Amino acid sequence: MDVIANLGIGLQAALTPTMLWYCFVGVLLGTFIGVLPGIGPLAAISLLLPITYYIGPDVAIVMLAGVYYGAQYGGSTAAILLRLPGTASSAVACIDGNPMARNGRAGVALFITTIASFAGAITGLVILIFFSPYIAKLGLKFGSAEYFALMLLGLVAACTFSDSPLKGGAMVVLGLLLSMIGTDVNTGVIRYTFGFSELSSGLSLVALAMGIFGVADIIRNINTIDTSGLSERFTMRSMLPSREDWRLSLPSMARGSAIGSFFGTLPGTGASISSFMAYATEKKIAKQPERFGNGAIEGVAAPEAANNASAQTAFVPTLTLGIPGDITMALILGALIIHGITPGPQLITTEPELFWGLIISFIIGNILLVLFNIPMIGVWISLLKIPYRLLYPTILIFISVGVFSVSNSTFDIYTVVGIGVLGYLLTMLRFDPAPLLLGFILGPLMEEHFRRAMLLSRGNLETFIERPISLTILIITGLAVCFIIASSVRRRLQAYKTDKESHVT
Repeated sequence: MDVIANLGIGLQAALTPTMLWYCFVGVLLGTFIGVLPGIGPLAAISLLLPITYYIGPDVAIVMLAGVYYGAQYGGSTAAILLRLPGTASSAVACIDGNPMARNGRAGVALFITTIASFAGAITGLVILIFFSPYIAKLGLKFGSAEYFALMLLGLVAACTFSDSPLKGGAMVVLGLLLSMIGTDVNTGVIRYTFGFSELSSGLSLVALAMGIFGVADIIRNINTIDTSGLSERFTMRSMLPSREDWRLSLPSMARGSAIGSFFGTLPGTGASISSFMAYATEKKIAKQPERFGNGAIEGVAAPEAANNASAQTAFVPTLTLGIPGDITMALILGALIIHGITPGPQLITTEPELFWGLIISFIIGNILLVLFNIPMIGVWISLLKIPYRLLYPTILIFISVGVFSVSNSTFDIYTVVGIGVLGYLLTMLRFDPAPLLLGFILGPLMEEHFRRAMLLSRGNLETFIERPISLTILIITGLAVCFIIASSVRRRLQAYKTDKESHVT
């Protein structure tokens, strides 16, 4: 009965014209951004972040969330047609989706990805509806020690975003250092500003996100993407899967949805990990694994269901515990904080209209996405033909206007350019800048909870191991660190063994 009552509250909040409009705008922009390779939802949300200053927090989050899960739908389009993933999580769709396109089954692949995406998203939303209140009740038992331990676990998990955990850890530390710029909340001391008064309030989250993802991506991709080879046209009939396609796809969608739902609820993981895990699972249990990589439809259905389920369940730790499920969730978490909303266990009880309105909006948004993606595939394909020499200058204009509009400061424009160059250099050195953003957002919160825990315990560090929940989380964190180190050592030994055998041969 509580669930029905809560959904009723959500329906009242979500079915207002304003909420419906921003939900529509978000999913439309998200699909558009997902189709365009090399941009991604992070850059899109960064661009839209300044706009949220001028609209209400509920419609702002609905719009940003729509961009996020809308991009998961659209990301597979370029991956299948051009072998250019629109988002990182859709990279797996290249493996079997592009061979399907080369075999004249592009329409079927695109249709299946849309249905699989919807199935995964609805599965994730069901979990969000039924389990969020219980997770929130558990979160009420959390104090500063538990929150610090949980955020530490999230940062350790973020280290695995990169191919090298050591490089991922370096990016997390850099993000933590950047988060310390500005005025100390407890003492009022201005630190690490290097004489720039504009930095007294800290680095702008908008400038950092736009620079390290938007500007850096533009510099990296401006002369590397060619869409001139796309000329195929599709009809509705050519897109319909056969009975055999459905027989193979439906179980794969179910397994992918389950895998994505699990990984989405884990802080610091994300859709990319779940999509790769779903693909690996399908290949391992397949009776004919040699089909994978040559156009196996299960290799498209499972990863797409997984990344969309993960995109929805990523809101579970973000909204109920205040811990972002992935990097994009960290940016949405920042948007909530900007609007004075503190995500956590109290959110469901203090802001029920916001919480349940968001969930109903997610359901509406996913229905809209199915209606968009199936009949509008031809439109999205034509957008891929826009020359990047015309697209990127427009994006740079939006970045400049967006950054300037936050605080009317030209210093922020210089900042975003500098951070963009830094992001490009990091990418060239094979440092993944994504963990940097997570470290930047969680840094101030970690510092606040650590200091508060120290004040409450009168400086006794044992407070982190005296509390059962905190101790459990720290043990999991320690095991995660051991697993990361063991995996890294194993890879190095395997690489050394392979190199030695090649020399002997």
